[in-house]
Amino acid sequence: MPATPSPAPVAVAEKNRLQRQLGLASATAAVAGESIAVGIFLTPAGMAKALGSPFWILVVWLAVGAMTLSGALCYGELAGRFPRSGGLYIYLQEIFGRRIAFLYGWMCLLVLDPGLSAALATGIAGYAAYILHWSPLTVKLAAAAVIWALCLMNILSIRVSAGFLRWTTWLKLGVLGLLSVWAIAFHLGAWTNFAPFVDRRPGSLPMFPALAAAMVGAFFSFGGWWDVSKIAGEVRDPARTLPRALLYGVLTVTGVYILVSMVFWYVVPLNQLTSDQAFVAQAGDILFGQAGGVIFAAIVILCVLGGLAAFMMSAPRVYYAMARDGLFLPSVAKLHPKFNSPANAIVIQGGIASVLVAIGTFDKIISYIIFAAIGFIGLPAAGLFVLRRRDRQTGSPAILAPGYPFTPIAFLLMIVILLVLIGARSHREALFGALVLATGLPVYELFRHRPAG
Repeated sequence: MPATPSPAPVAVAEKNRLQRQLGLASATAAVAGESIAVGIFLTPAGMAKALGSPFWILVVWLAVGAMTLSGALCYGELAGRFPRSGGLYIYLQEIFGRRIAFLYGWMCLLVLDPGLSAALATGIAGYAAYILHWSPLTVKLAAAAVIWALCLMNILSIRVSAGFLRWTTWLKLGVLGLLSVWAIAFHLGAWTNFAPFVDRRPGSLPMFPALAAAMVGAFFSFGGWWDVSKIAGEVRDPARTLPRALLYGVLTVTGVYILVSMVFWYVVPLNQLTSDQAFVAQAGDILFGQAGGVIFAAIVILCVLGGLAAFMMSAPRVYYAMARDGLFLPSVAKLHPKFNSPANAIVIQGGIASVLVAIGTFDKIISYIIFAAIGFIGLPAAGLFVLRRRDRQTGSPAILAPGYPFTPIAFLLMIVILLVLIGARSHREALFGALVLATGLPVYELFRHRPAG
């Protein structure tokens, strides 16, 4: 009897790789779903108080939206060049080398990803506690339960996770649209709140600090659109799909933020604004009466849940890519034998996030690393200049960012402005973040001689 032939090497390799199962709708939902979270309810009040003018609020949203779109176009080109799971990690490795890429992955693994997961999950549980009157211990348990429910869903099937993400994203867009229609149809505000449209109200901050504060708030409200690149290895035809998803997603987020900000200004006059949290309660009371607080809390839960679902679907792909390159534990590069998902990477993120939920210090931890995180977000766009120079020797790729070199320049301008503003205001935290990154250097030396998976 002839011996059974061993599986072909190519087939074995394909079995150990993530499968391309996601289309344009899922990728676009990942962009919009992660960006539209609690920021849309908190940022408009801060911007209104600082700027004191509907016109300048519109200017800031359009300016930050345009610069964000420039960044999205740059990332679209990078996704076309390097259509593999890992996102920024892959781009940094291809442009600047393994050490820089590892430091980015180290920052994500150690601080940023679990910290943001803990913050979003605790936010969901906190708003649920407002409705259900939970104790602090129940809030922590509920936050951990949300994290592990999403981890389990991501392990079992990325298609199910993407479906959940699509539905939550379309639902939150529908709810935000309904809020706008509800407010205007039932005349729950006053158009006179917009007058004067251009002149700034008394009590506003001086123009430069006001624009600085508004730009920082707007940037963080857009945050997360770049994470869709981390799931490039699971997107069908990523060279075409991801640039379109980034474009459509950022345009959607920009439109939603402008619409919702203007509706909130229509509903709550500027002279009645006190704090961000009070603003949400005021808007809820005006829109829905005594039940407004509960309804608004439920809407915030929906928005944050969609953002957390998108984030937890994309983030573990960085650790998976690191492990495949030999720069992390080999077991993290292995896919689940039944579900073909990076289960070990997902469990690592969920485990660290749950610890941070328990000890409750994630907000301070995130603040220490945010300066470095913004710098890493800008590096791939700067790397386009390096890649275009290489192209003159090796030939151009199929996908190029429209508007080059103005698109990367516009995006980098925003990154530099943010780094200057944050560094000037939080120089101690920026220094601490640099020290956290430095701890990754000896770890890199331990891994760098390991063979790729």
